[in-house]
Amino acid sequence: MTTPNNPENQVTKPIGPLARFIFMSRWLQLPLYLGLILAQCVYVYHFWIELSDLIGAVMGNVGSLNHILDAVTVEGAPRPSKLTETTIMLVVLGLIDVVMISNLLIMVIVGGYETFVSRMNLETHPDQPEWLSHVNATVLKVKLSTAIIGISSIHLLKTFINARAYDEKTLLAQTGIHIVFLISALAIAYSDRIMSQTANADRNQH
Repeated sequence: MTTPNNPENQVTKPIGPLARFIFMSRWLQLPLYLGLILAQCVYVYHFWIELSDLIGAVMGNVGSLNHILDAVTVEGAPRPSKLTETTIMLVVLGLIDVVMISNLLIMVIVGGYETFVSRMNLETHPDQPEWLSHVNATVLKVKLSTAIIGISSIHLLKTFINARAYDEKTLLAQTGIHIVFLISALAIAYSDRIMSQTANADRNQH
């Protein structure tokens, strides 16, 4: 016996011209994702410039050393005179920051394209990211908020390592901003949990 809610009994309605045109407008996002790929290239270039300068400074290159010291100098604070452990740590944290922002770009490019533009059909690809198999708009928001917290943590750590170069107001402001990011991520994750529980309850009722 068939039921009215059986998908086999439902007649597929043709998509109207207006609906088709509106749905096709999602491809307008494609240039945005291509632009983010170019931004990714800029970050890769910046990473290798900073890394080569760090290696050059360690090897005794004066130009590379001056570039590194200028990069870690905070406005209004005295400029370091030599390469120290703290200076190297600040440069390395800067490189980690670039990597984490690059990871954020990848999540936005791949996850956003998969969610809002078109399927990439990567199910059989051996390098498919684990999170992409169950990505949706809500999961993407949680992933992005987590990545932003990681980036904020790196910036806050750089500030604390070089705390003598900052005033108390700046330290408190950066700490407060980081706490706001944490609260926002928790709120998004909690909202996602409530929505998932509601969806599961609805499915169990049916």
